Amino acid sequence: MSLPDTTTKSAELMDLERRYCSYGDTVHYLEPPKVFSNCEGCYLYDEQGTPYLDLQMWYSAANFGYKNPRLNEALKRQVDRLPQLACQYLHPEKVEVAARISQYCEKRFGVKGRVHFNVGGAQAIEDSLKLVRNATGRNLMFAFMGSYHGRTLGASAMTSSYRYRRRFGHFSDRAQFVFYPYCQRCIYGLKPDSCNLYCEQQFEKLFETEYYGVWDAKAEVSEFGAFYIEAVQGTGGYVIPPADYFKRLKETCDKHKILIVDDEIQMGFYRTGKFWAIENFGITPDIIVFGKALTNGLNPISGVWAREELISPDTFPPGSTHSTFSANPLGTAVALETLKMLEEDDYETLVNEKGAYMLAGLRELARRHPESIGDVAGLGLALRIEVCRPDGMTPDRELTDRIFAEGLAGSLEAGGRKMGLVLDVGGYYKNVFTLAPSFTITREEMDLSIELLDQLFTRCAKK
Repeated sequence: MSLPDTTTKSAELMDLERRYCSYGDTVHYLEPPKVFSNCEGCYLYDEQGTPYLDLQMWYSAANFGYKNPRLNEALKRQVDRLPQLACQYLHPEKVEVAARISQYCEKRFGVKGRVHFNVGGAQAIEDSLKLVRNATGRNLMFAFMGSYHGRTLGASAMTSSYRYRRRFGHFSDRAQFVFYPYCQRCIYGLKPDSCNLYCEQQFEKLFETEYYGVWDAKAEVSEFGAFYIEAVQGTGGYVIPPADYFKRLKETCDKHKILIVDDEIQMGFYRTGKFWAIENFGITPDIIVFGKALTNGLNPISGVWAREELISPDTFPPGSTHSTFSANPLGTAVALETLKMLEEDDYETLVNEKGAYMLAGLRELARRHPESIGDVAGLGLALRIEVCRPDGMTPDRELTDRIFAEGLAGSLEAGGRKMGLVLDVGGYYKNVFTLAPSFTITREEMDLSIELLDQLFTRCAKK
């Protein structure tokens, strides 16, 4: 691969970054931060041309791989046709994207709805909060422990990690956080084959008396407008719940007129083998929030699908929300091409087959490293490796950090050349590698990823 002509060398670049860039909008997980200068397919490249196999693909944003020719061409065509347009006007791509997503939801769930656009995932979460408040008149929400919904003020109130709120004052509308069914680390010490979804039973109990703080039995009304869920937790560590959990949760919420808002920002568009991750669990949400992979990371847009009665023009009139770049023509053009690509092939089969193949490789990896890997699991191509001490349960964050850094050192070896491995760290204890490979990943690249992971665990566990 030919490298781009770089006028600013790495040392000078890092000096400028130290002096002039806010650290608040980037993440210095690694010191110094890694610099990349090119990308293609499943790979990132540093300035020396070293390839780094990427197993997180921009937090599941680049599902079709870097520099996808078809999506890049869609963007270039739009640049030459209608690159800019204020969102108070219409353009064909916006309408077609909204229609395709709404039609899919109507076909899948049997419910009519509409789509509303924004730019980033957190902004779409903010819009969904407006929809909930507008429809219910309530401003308190439930969310899960381990949840991540973004870092704007409203989204931070729905995100369980206190560190995202700690420095920014009082959050009067902070969600009430409920235990997620994290069966490997059950908060109650129970087993999924015999617990009868005890964690959901505890949520039901909140509505038995007004003295549990969420329900007025006389008025038959809750103080809470919605429950924000992730069908598979993203930043929380790609935690997969029991198959029937969400059916039980929705029964409880429906009984008490609490909406279900399904955050699909990381898991939507076939990451889990279904168009929406929630389809794996057999319920119909009231609102779906999406983003990331819709544009493969190009000129991003996000959005909200909601049931007609929540978002009809009479209920949610023009001007209810606004963002200058929402539904921008460059983003919607790529989104439309993405949806066409998803309709042309059987991605449900493709993603599940590739996911099963890679999960088998991860299980073999766990057998080779039982002293370091406590759990591997996956749904589609949302896969997880939980790094633990030899007891198989105690989180080993130190080893996780060493493996993460070593992968980005670019000193692994495969096929007679130096390589690197791009991983993402999540989980409640920051000891989980959350893997979101490109849908275009080949079997040879999946085998290579297991080989590189094997090198990392072997090399780093000895330190």
